[in-house]
Amino acid sequence: MANYTLEEKESFTVLGIGTELKSDYTDYAGINKEKADFWSAVKQDGRLDKLKAVATNDYIFVVNEAVNNKMMHYAGVMTEASLPEASRVIQFPKGEYLVVKGEAETAEELSNTVTGIAFGQALQEANDVAYVGGPNAAVVMEQRNGVFYGEMWIPVVRK
Repeated sequence: MANYTLEEKESFTVLGIGTELKSDYTDYAGINKEKADFWSAVKQDGRLDKLKAVATNDYIFVVNEAVNNKMMHYAGVMTEASLPEASRVIQFPKGEYLVVKGEAETAEELSNTVTGIAFGQALQEANDVAYVGGPNAAVVMEQRNGVFYGEMWIPVVRK
């Protein structure tokens, strides 16, 4: 049984730097490699640091969104600012969210773990709500003593 909560959230905006995932949506190994390569690149070339510099909090958003029938993946932060490097302003709706909390030794492992639990277990167990699309995000909230803590946020509607 997955450990999740349903929480009401205000609408918010995430500024993201993104990439299109080219692997088939069922090719988890391919998708995970593409995501890992993307995160390595945005860390090494300084784009992630530029995003962090304009953020309103310390949260790093790992956003997945379908845009024009493409699977998009973003590194993002909450901000009202804009950056030339940013590829999208992502609007998250006001409403109910399925939330899965987690912790891991790396931000990538945290993101993969909470995403897997949310989509692999929690959404199936949450019988009174459904995910009907829109952006979803793993949120890396803090790091303490070498452990990353965060949550998966998936907008849902009542069935």
